[in-house]
Amino acid sequence: MRPMRKASRRHPADWALEVFDKAPYITVSMTRPDGTPYGLPLSLARRDDITFYFHCAGEGEKLDCIAHCPVVSLSAVSRCSPRYEEDKNNFTEYYNSAIALGRAEIVTDDTEKTEALRLICERFLPDHMEHFDAAVTRSLQRTAIVRITLTEPPVGKSKP
Repeated sequence: MRPMRKASRRHPADWALEVFDKAPYITVSMTRPDGTPYGLPLSLARRDDITFYFHCAGEGEKLDCIAHCPVVSLSAVSRCSPRYEEDKNNFTEYYNSAIALGRAEIVTDDTEKTEALRLICERFLPDHMEHFDAAVTRSLQRTAIVRITLTEPPVGKSKP
């Protein structure tokens, strides 16, 4: 079995950010007020090397967790290929994954909320941006935006 290694000669944080960008969902793990873990896959968009956003309802468990403990963990897998290697009689999996730690905050500024929603929509529905302004006008006040600021560089692993 070959050892796991970093998948790129580029800066490891840049490679890990690329994994986050390619992953269809990023799992955000939080801590509930009772101390138990709470993790769920979310549709995050990245603004820069340290800033991610997601949107949610204006109340609920995610926001309760953030109010209790704003420290979050992000994890993503952008490639996952289980294989049977006949020549080695071996079951294995090839993957690209990344993790990061950050601090979550609820965004209150409408300009930043709109920018975050634009990033999310451009990432997931770029072919429908002509409807963006009307949708934001209808829903901005009832939509919560959470900013996650990384507190240390992300890291990634790959088994090529």
